Amino acid sequence: QVQLVESGGGSVQAGGSLRLSCAASGDIAITSCLAWFRQAPGQEREGVANVHADGTTRHAESVEGRFTISKDNAKNILYLQMDNLKPEDTAVYYCAARTWYSSTCDILAGRYSYNHWGQGTQVTVSS
Repeated sequence: QVQLVESGGGSVQAGGSLRLSCAASGDIAITSCLAWFRQAPGQEREGVANVHADGTTRHAESVEGRFTISKDNAKNILYLQMDNLKPEDTAVYYCAARTWYSSTCDILAGRYSYNHWGQGTQVTVSS
């Protein structure tokens, strides 16, 4: 089992920045992919960024150049640095882990490609 706890959400004006954190515990060693997803009201949960166990990162086109995913392996913390935030980034952001082997982490993989989830943290961007 893997436990994930997000923090760092909040309200910010457009153009501002936030950094989300996800503290991971449990069977971290068997995790192949860690990811950030987001879900806005009435919309599907979508992948924002992910990192493979080998360190390869991927970002959705909608956030490329503005968001950066990173991982502190010593502390087992996953981060999402979000800069130049836009109102359309408003959503609940979730941390997710996949605990079966994968050679890559497809950024378009849906929510059913991950089997462990955090409780989510709200990000609100005002114009």
